[in-house]
Amino acid sequence: MNELSVQRLRELEMKHETLKGEVKRLERRAHLTPPEQHAVTELKKQKLVAKDQIAALRRDS
Repeated sequence: MNELSVQRLRELEMKHETLKGEVKRLERRAHLTPPEQHAVTELKKQKLVAKDQIAALRRDS
């Protein structure tokens, strides 16, 4: 894996962890408003995209 790939992998891993934390923070609340529910859904989608990109980078290296 070249240096650029390693850097991109680290960035994606950090992004994934940040998104994971945001989802957990929102899901700890007893009740979410509809906009908050939508935000959780969007965060989960972004987290999944990041996870897929991480897997692709690891697979291709």
